[in-house]
Amino acid sequence: MTAESTSDGNPFDDPLPTQPQPEVAPEATLAVGRNASLTLATDSLIILDEGFVGRETSNCCGLLPSRSKTTLAVPFFNILWAELSDWEIAIRYARQVSKDVVRPAYVNYTIDKNDRVHAQAWIEQLLNRAYGASQRQKRIKVLINPFGGKGSAAKWYTQDIEPIFAAARCEVNVERTQYMGHARDLVAESLDPDAWDVIACCSGDGVPHEVFNGLARKKDAARALAQVAVVQLPCGTGNALSLNLYGSNSPSIAALGVVKGLRTPLDLVSITQGDTRSLSFLSQSVGIIAESDLGTENLRWMGSARFTYGFLIRLLGKTVYPCEIAVQLEDDQKSSIREAFRAEASKPLPSTLQRDLPPPDAGLPALRFGTVNDPLPQHWQLVPHDKIGNFYTGNMAYMSPDTPFFPGALPNDGCLDMVCIDGDIPRSTALKMLLSVEKGTFFEMPEVTYRKVSAYRIIPKQCVKRKEDGYISIDGERVPFEPFQAEVHRGLGTVLSRTGHMYEAHGLR
Repeated sequence: MTAESTSDGNPFDDPLPTQPQPEVAPEATLAVGRNASLTLATDSLIILDEGFVGRETSNCCGLLPSRSKTTLAVPFFNILWAELSDWEIAIRYARQVSKDVVRPAYVNYTIDKNDRVHAQAWIEQLLNRAYGASQRQKRIKVLINPFGGKGSAAKWYTQDIEPIFAAARCEVNVERTQYMGHARDLVAESLDPDAWDVIACCSGDGVPHEVFNGLARKKDAARALAQVAVVQLPCGTGNALSLNLYGSNSPSIAALGVVKGLRTPLDLVSITQGDTRSLSFLSQSVGIIAESDLGTENLRWMGSARFTYGFLIRLLGKTVYPCEIAVQLEDDQKSSIREAFRAEASKPLPSTLQRDLPPPDAGLPALRFGTVNDPLPQHWQLVPHDKIGNFYTGNMAYMSPDTPFFPGALPNDGCLDMVCIDGDIPRSTALKMLLSVEKGTFFEMPEVTYRKVSAYRIIPKQCVKRKEDGYISIDGERVPFEPFQAEVHRGLGTVLSRTGHMYEAHGLR
């Protein structure tokens, strides 16, 4: 299932009308009137209608501009639904109206009564092409966080998301969160995993974190985490889950990604700290990244610029964050990390998405390496890092737009990507490093230590230069400045992605 793209590489644009379409078998074409036909081409639905010229076409939000061409090509990825009612065929699709916005649009045609059987078979062919291995008419539980980001989640859901779900004939139930932790409590206490295919979070990254941990509290945690896909409809200040799964922080494009998404196993990470165990899906950080994010909450009015501001202030001060680290190392060679990424990226889209569910009574997996309170595993070595400036581990490529800190990250390789950078490197090198993240050259810099690990323990130390506690961030949320241990559980969670096995990032290709 691939989307036709134009010369600028945008997968949501209509194909260029001048591109030649391959010849197709006669049964792939459905005549819909004297001067119109619908044809299933290689990657697109081709609508040929001489009546397009000068005619205005309807969409859910009004009228589309009048057309001057007789052909419309709609990528199969953008087809939302098609159905036959009496003698009328209706096709709904997502039309891109700007770079970051898609809106449902539709075309209707009356067919000859003698063509009804053929039309029904043709519609099934269209939906097979449009959805491939993706589930149709998903059952979606929507959780809206009315407090996150700019407080616009409810408006964006109504304006950008709900029309896409409705056009795709999804079954939807909406609930608003009322307090921090409500999504976790709701999912843990009252959500029936058998009733829903997807939990969609209209929020930033905080609500998906709560949902994963709510599923983890169920008696059948392993089964619930495998059965229900957790997705994000980006409506917060941090929208990393959507960026990685759909390549966008646009609510409407993410909604289309959910409708067409392929079930994808996702590694989840157990975090033990004190006497608690929680799950992380995104990242853990100690040092400049955590402090630049969590230490600038008073500057939220600056938007995403607050992170850059906080980063530069600490960068110029050559701030260090002493700690001790022990790891379960899987790979520390950049060449083999790149080779593994390229091998996974070369795999085709899955034709089926069958996944065996754990037994009904299966809870969270046992911890292979114990908790942070247990003695260090025998083969681990606790190494002092007195001059570390940034300790950052990621389960996904993007942490925010244009910042692919972890280009080697894969959804289901059983590893976290770990980056360690000294804090006393020259300021010019540090600035070059900051700029290299967006350029995609960060991985290659010799000052960047990049490793694949399946578990680790970190013991942060209080810096004598600071009176207040330092910052530790788990999925963007602050936790106590205390030792913690992380352990990866391969494929424990489930999300919906475009490919079924990769993030929407260029990565190490």
